[in-house]
Amino acid sequence: MSGPPRAVAVLRHAVRSGLRASPRPVLAACSGGADSVALAAALAFEARDAGVRIGGVTVDHGLQPGSDRRARETADLLTRLGLAPVLVLPVEVIGAGGPEAAAREARYAALAGAAAEHGARVALGHTLDDQAETVLLGLGRGSGPRSVAGMRAEREDDGVLWWRPLLGVRRTTARQACADQGLPVWDDPWNDDPAYTRVRLRAEVLPLLEDALGGGVAPALARTADLLREDLDALDGLAAAELARLAGEAGDGSLPARPLEPLPAALRRRVLRGWLLAAGVPDLQAVHLRAAEALVTAWRGQGRIDLPGGAGVLRTSGTLVVLPPGLRRADPGPAPLEEPHP
Repeated sequence: MSGPPRAVAVLRHAVRSGLRASPRPVLAACSGGADSVALAAALAFEARDAGVRIGGVTVDHGLQPGSDRRARETADLLTRLGLAPVLVLPVEVIGAGGPEAAAREARYAALAGAAAEHGARVALGHTLDDQAETVLLGLGRGSGPRSVAGMRAEREDDGVLWWRPLLGVRRTTARQACADQGLPVWDDPWNDDPAYTRVRLRAEVLPLLEDALGGGVAPALARTADLLREDLDALDGLAAAELARLAGEAGDGSLPARPLEPLPAALRRRVLRGWLLAAGVPDLQAVHLRAAEALVTAWRGQGRIDLPGGAGVLRTSGTLVVLPPGLRRADPGPAPLEEPHP
């Protein structure tokens, strides 16, 4: 007896171990596109042996004519695949950053709400090709190594576990799996609109790189992300341990400055970032972090550094102190400042 077609087998294998790793229910996020439909079908099949309940969610962004009809059709498909419950979540797309960013924010908020309500993790259909595009976007924007490290296969945010089991699967394989199973797919016209940077990367930049470098670029970019993520995770772990040690010695929420100075820059900045985030400083950017770092590495008696949200950071008596919004100094009375380095 022959097995399933190769593409179908690849999809099922991609979800199998992760599905069996936890009895927690799964909600498959499905737009109706080939990647997410192939994911939903693979999860539905493997759920029989894994003993895990699989539901489905489709989000209606309301940005295109007939989007409500498309969402209902996608929900019907998920129901036919055997997923339950199947949810259709209309969202209002508002906010800064353009329609693409606003739609993404609204979609993830809706998915997070559904996951919390059903005690489920969310399965997303991002593929190896999506990972490669993400790496290129991070490189082009110069937004730091964490963005170049791409997406994680599993990531927990605010109690919601986001699971991307297809990061090792090519987009063409997912599409072929749908064709082999006779599953209808919807090609979102936004995915072919060159007004979006990711679309131009997909249609123009990656094919050019493949041609110039002799192929294999997308898998190479995905491997680069994996290797970089391992290094970053190691640095983050070292920084967390160093922060726990220094903050524990202080015991009052402050951070001793002098022990930070000899640390490697990558480690020192991570310690500072972790400390400031733990103090409740929002939207911390590189410019704020470097200004705070200057209190350690370029100390010349400078005063308060302003931070997002109205907070500030000050060096006094060899110690870094976060000042809450509205407070301009560390203490009600005069704070003795250490002598600056000559």
